[in-house]
Formats: sequence, structure tokens, C-alpha cells
Amino acid sequence: QCQLNGLWRNDQGSLMEISALTDNGDFQGQYLTRVTLSGGCAQISPLKGTQQQLGEEAWPTFAFTVRWDKFSNATTAFVGQCFVDADGKETLTTMWLLREAVGSLEEDWKATR
Repeated sequence: QCQLNGLWRNDQGSLMEISALTDNGDFQGQYLTRVTLSGGCAQISPLKGTQQQLGEEAWPTFAFTVRWDKFSNATTAFVGQCFVDADGKETLTTMWLLREAVGSLEEDWKATR
């Protein structure tokens, strides 16, 4: 079975720690990104999410958001699934959308990555 709680590292060297996973699948933690829009130093940001309840399926899907408010006016939403390979290694696969604040409706076209 795949467990979301714990420390995770991505391909870019960013870290995510899921520190609290409730019985209903909600979780929270923090994200230490190595990639910033401004090119600045790594920053810790809060994250909140939820995973599908585990039944017979041992590889849950999940979603979480990260609020980058300490250094950027942006929020990222992640969705993904947790897998376990034959050697017992857990891997999270995700897709994300980042929304950055813009100053007008006319600039809306460039706000989502």
C-alpha cells in the first residue's frame, strides 16, 4: 500500500512533507520549492490536500494546493497518484497548474502555467 505521509523529493530537488493524514483522507504539510518564479532562494510554503479513501485499491489518487504567498502571489494545484513498484519503492506522479495574480482582465491570458 502506498502511504502519502512522509518526506518526498521531486526531480527538481524540491521537498514536500506531508505531516498529518486524517482518517477521511485530508492532509496538510509543507512544500520547500527549489524553483521560484522570481529566481530567488528556496522557500517553505503550506500545502493542504485530500486523497481518495483506500479500499481495495492500494494506489490512491490525491490532490493538493500550495500557496506561495511568502514570496509570490501565486497558487499551484497538483493532482496525482501514488504507486509502489516491485521493490517496494513509493513514487508520486503529478500534474500541476500554477495561477499567478495579474493586474487586469486583459492580462488573464498569461496567468496560468
